[in-house]
Amino acid sequence: MAKNKRGIPEINAGSMADIAFLLLIFFLVTTTMDVDSGINRKLPPWNPEQLDNPPPIKKKNIFTVLVNSNDQLLVEDEYMDLRDLRSAAVRFLDNNGDGSCNYCEGLRSPNSSDNPGKAIVSLQNDRGTSYKMYISVQNELAAAYNELRDREAQQMFGADYEELDETQKKEITDMYPQKISEAEPVNLGG
Repeated sequence: MAKNKRGIPEINAGSMADIAFLLLIFFLVTTTMDVDSGINRKLPPWNPEQLDNPPPIKKKNIFTVLVNSNDQLLVEDEYMDLRDLRSAAVRFLDNNGDGSCNYCEGLRSPNSSDNPGKAIVSLQNDRGTSYKMYISVQNELAAAYNELRDREAQQMFGADYEELDETQKKEITDMYPQKISEAEPVNLGG
């Protein structure tokens, strides 16, 4: 009797690399990549000279906003609702305490900012502050600047700030420069 000396048949793997390559291409083409979007902030230009000689800032020219871990606002050492933050910031920015601003309509309080060019908004959050509250506070502060800019744009050019051309926008931005200083989050408590 003759023995069958056939071996185990091998599987042709020549096309496996082609199949793997086609699957790889398929998944690369059909997969969507999520692009994270952040908060749109324009940083001031880098000036190493300011590190050596920082300009002196009066305490009355700083509008302090603190947000604790319970999402409560402490503005200028007083508790405040989020809905009142914008109007408080507008009053501070538009104060004209030193009388040098001929377009400001503020109360000219000697205890508040000298003029919009010297006014700085200082924001500090607790590490436990919710992201929603953080964004809401940022929005209200930016809206205060936008409100003042829109008012001036209407008075000077008869249009909203966003409708102006670049030179007109720069003129209004120079009148109300957005200066928001954001400190590193700390444990403020709640």
